[in-house]
Amino acid sequence: MVAAISATSSQLLFSNSRRSISRLSPFHLCVSGSNKTLVLCPGNSQRQSFAGGDGLGIRCAAVGTAPGSETKKRSSFEIQTLTGWLLKQEQAGIIDAELTIVLSSISMACKQIASLVQRAGISNLTGVQGAVNIQGEDQKKLDVVSNEVFSNCLRSSGRTGIIASEEEDVPVAVEESYSGNYIVVFDPLDGSSNIDAAVSTGSIFGIYSPNDECLADVSDDSFTLDQVKERCVINVCQPGNNLLAAGYCMYSSSVIFVLSIGKGVFAFSLDPMYGEFVLTQENIQIPKSGKIYSFNEGNYQLWDDKLKKYMDDLKDPGPTGKPYSARYIGSLVGDFHRTLLYGGIYGYPRDKKSKNGKLRLLYECAPMSYIVEQAGGKGSDGHHRVLDIQPVEIHQRVPLYIGSVEEVEKLEKYLA
Repeated sequence: MVAAISATSSQLLFSNSRRSISRLSPFHLCVSGSNKTLVLCPGNSQRQSFAGGDGLGIRCAAVGTAPGSETKKRSSFEIQTLTGWLLKQEQAGIIDAELTIVLSSISMACKQIASLVQRAGISNLTGVQGAVNIQGEDQKKLDVVSNEVFSNCLRSSGRTGIIASEEEDVPVAVEESYSGNYIVVFDPLDGSSNIDAAVSTGSIFGIYSPNDECLADVSDDSFTLDQVKERCVINVCQPGNNLLAAGYCMYSSSVIFVLSIGKGVFAFSLDPMYGEFVLTQENIQIPKSGKIYSFNEGNYQLWDDKLKKYMDDLKDPGPTGKPYSARYIGSLVGDFHRTLLYGGIYGYPRDKKSKNGKLRLLYECAPMSYIVEQAGGKGSDGHHRVLDIQPVEIHQRVPLYIGSVEEVEKLEKYLA
């Protein structure tokens, strides 16, 4: 009976025996008789019955929407790239143009490192470089290459004044700085000991505000090179409370860039089709509690008794009959990302062999604690908030317990 229906809020074209009816707003469609034929209802009532040509009753119901009440449907092709998102934050006055450029440079470094990680076996970038870094650790080939990639991207941005890397002995004042002068600290490739086994790795970074006092002219006779370096060290040694932004990039089954600029935590996934980071998660919130713990229990016998008691209680099924689940990758970025999404606690404690643990305060603990607090979680050294700790040296190590608020506070009670 009905050949075609095309409707808007101001016009309806109804084809039935070559008749057209137009300019009805709002319009009503009706179901006629047992054969469920659609016809146009007369009048404007939402429910009206009348006898049609076949003598059967017709039930009427309003369809369509009143003018101005239409909801905008999001296009399946509408995506939000990291670059576009950063520009929106700049327009909103949350960050300035200089920080936008620094963050874009970091994302470019992460793209390059992601490609290197994926091709590590093919490009002969697995294995040990042969050198030892300042912490006395054997450097992997990708450690060295990733550090160079990160440093070059930050230098070329022209907006960084000082860069400090886990792989470098001392912070470096950037000569190519044109404006901005941001202080950037980073671990170019966390978890590189797993690279040969293709396990998740990542890059971690933190950004501090500009400080022109450190950028003394090396050619000035009143300053020696050692004095300039000393000033750089002093200015880099800031507590995590001073961070303007922090984030990490995880190289796994997908490449995920997680970022906070002090207004929540956002995750972007690298879309291989476009070669761009695309917004996939907004305002990430870590669960208040969780049933997953992530500790290297191989060091159990080296822990103090209070921590052993805590760990034993996690394994006790208790009245619920369900103990905590153990999940440990051995890569801070991978373990932290899972904890951020699912809740629970990640810990790298001090022990008899490592008096302050192994994680670096500036490059790992402070940026991750900044992110987890922005997501509603907590980062602690077992007794104090990590972001309140004042670094006394560049490569300072601290114990780290990070994750859901309730889980971290529970551990602090055991260690008190």
